[in-house]
Amino acid sequence: MDADEPDWNRTLREQWEFHWNHQLRARLEDLTDDEYFWSPVPDAWNVRPRGSSAPVQAGTGDFTIDFAFPQPVPPAFTTIAWRLGHVIVGVLAARNAAHFGAPAASYENWEYAGSAATALDQLGTQLDRWLAGVRGLGDAGLRVPVGDKEPFPEAPMADLVLHIHRELIHHLSEVCLLRDLYRHTNPATNGAVR
Repeated sequence: MDADEPDWNRTLREQWEFHWNHQLRARLEDLTDDEYFWSPVPDAWNVRPRGSSAPVQAGTGDFTIDFAFPQPVPPAFTTIAWRLGHVIVGVLAARNAAHFGAPAASYENWEYAGSAATALDQLGTQLDRWLAGVRGLGDAGLRVPVGDKEPFPEAPMADLVLHIHRELIHHLSEVCLLRDLYRHTNPATNGAVR
């Protein structure tokens, strides 16, 4: 790399790492199972014990994630558990498998977390794999087309990295907002807000 050129790989990783380290990580600490599964509205999509009532359930373990085909209009409201499941599987694990040699992952074959602690462990594992994969691309790898594993196969990997980081920031910020709402509507939590 030319000394005058920016290190785009580092810059893209730092976009996410700064947000994670300074805005999100502390906000997700101590997530309780009550918050994780809490449904602020009736019929919200969630992660549920296998066999619970839901339009469509996906997953291989004791817990499944709710879906419907076609999606309802308006879209279903989703819980913290559902949003974390989406981030862990649809945003990270599937991309880690498609681009960085991680085990195959899909909504249908995932073992969803039955607790907040397990979900946060899964999130940490997938984030570590993602960042290691991005780091391994170097600058040259960011220019390579993503290929037929993505909807826009000719787009460079840099576009995918930016997209995934936007998704992470977007959905994990929603999780933080739901935590705030939970604490403000459940007196037993004493209204503490991070």
